[in-house]
Amino acid sequence: MEEKENTNRDVVDANKPPAKRYIQLKPFSFVMLVFGLILVTAVITFFILTTGEDKVVEVVKPQQQVPARQEFQKFFEAYDEMKDNYFEDIDKQLVIDGAINGMIDALGDPYSDYLNEDEARQLNESISSSFEGIGAEIQEQDGYIAVVSPIKNSPAEKAGLLPRDKITAVDGESIQGMSSSEAVLLIRGQKGTPVTLTIIRNGLDDPMEIEIIRDVIPIETVYWDLDEDGIGHVHITSFSMGTYDELLTALDEMEEAGLKGLVVDVRQNPGGTLDGAIDISNLFVEKGKNILQYQGKKGKAQVFSASSGRKVDVPVSVIIDDGSASASEILAGALSESSDIPLVGITTFGKGTVQSPKDLPDGSNLKLTTAKWLTPDGNWIHQKGIKPDFEVPYPDYAMLPFLNPSIEMEEGMVSTTIESAEKMLEATGYNPGVVDGLYDAETTKAVKALQADLDIEITGVLTGDTTFGLMNKLREKIENDDPQLMKAKEILLEKIKK
Repeated sequence: MEEKENTNRDVVDANKPPAKRYIQLKPFSFVMLVFGLILVTAVITFFILTTGEDKVVEVVKPQQQVPARQEFQKFFEAYDEMKDNYFEDIDKQLVIDGAINGMIDALGDPYSDYLNEDEARQLNESISSSFEGIGAEIQEQDGYIAVVSPIKNSPAEKAGLLPRDKITAVDGESIQGMSSSEAVLLIRGQKGTPVTLTIIRNGLDDPMEIEIIRDVIPIETVYWDLDEDGIGHVHITSFSMGTYDELLTALDEMEEAGLKGLVVDVRQNPGGTLDGAIDISNLFVEKGKNILQYQGKKGKAQVFSASSGRKVDVPVSVIIDDGSASASEILAGALSESSDIPLVGITTFGKGTVQSPKDLPDGSNLKLTTAKWLTPDGNWIHQKGIKPDFEVPYPDYAMLPFLNPSIEMEEGMVSTTIESAEKMLEATGYNPGVVDGLYDAETTKAVKALQADLDIEITGVLTGDTTFGLMNKLREKIENDDPQLMKAKEILLEKIKK
């Protein structure tokens, strides 16, 4: 029976599709089965990937995070290639500094800069304390290092360095293409040591060499005097940390001596701290009126207005020139537009940007242009400068080039340097005859008269102490017969009389 029944069932099954078989699992069992399969797969994959050196297996990897600074991948590859394959060992720090300088140079901004540890230290010295060097503010300009302004009474000023002179070499070493920070390291040095600058000056056909003896550049930035009419003349040479306090002391002393009018002189002032410019401007601008506008990368311009506090209450005029830059221009713009104070001289340098130094962990410094500043009325003076209300140019003799005392000039010689010397002689009252570059008998006679006044050996040859004496007399004439200062005082006297 049983056998028959089985046979019949088999016949019936052959005429139907095979029956589907189902395995019934409880939910917990199903979950455990899936987990077990995953675990087995992981073990097999690990075994395959870690055995057999010649096996290559493609697996689906978890999605990796994109590197945060992927844009620097090319830099890392180039650095590794250089480090591994350059034929000599490289100076890693020098290469990295060079790369950072390259990024800064790519901005095309002469005021942004990277300073290594030594350069950063010198920057801090120049702002907060005295330092040893020649005393001149410089900047990169069209591939050259250009003089913004020599500091008052500095070796650079005494040697005859002028704004916009382009320095091409230091002690015979070309500095073209260098950053201003790199050039500073070559130009600065110990007190008493000489440095020779090769410069190109507008109006001269040939480069000239100026030897400067380095000295201590003092932190004093305010000089003043008071004439018999009660007109004070205060010369601010830079905006350093102590300049505001120096100016307050000068004002106290002038007011005690009978101050009736004040000439603020920022000629040859290359600038300095923004805070210093704002604080000093506040002395001359009525509370609530604008001093400047500060515009960063994003957002609207931030307006800095004058606050309460001490104010100068006598008539004021300001003298500017092409060496007045940055903070000097902030002061000139604020006083002109918000206080209607007249400006005298020639158009300023034209620097309308603000730099923010950031100290890096290793002591180096990144100085970036982070904003531009505008005058109270919203004018951006960058690369244009501020024009004076009363234009009074320098006399021609004030622009004469430095004479090298080591060169001998005597009768019978002809050169452009002799022509400059003749102009100096003429300006200081020693008639050289026709000013044509020929050292003739009249020139010799003028030089002998100069030597007699200097009480030195009378030879008729222009060299050494004679040359120094001539340049000192010219400097005295420039200081005593200063047409810009005379005009600024004249304006004040007219106001005082009204």
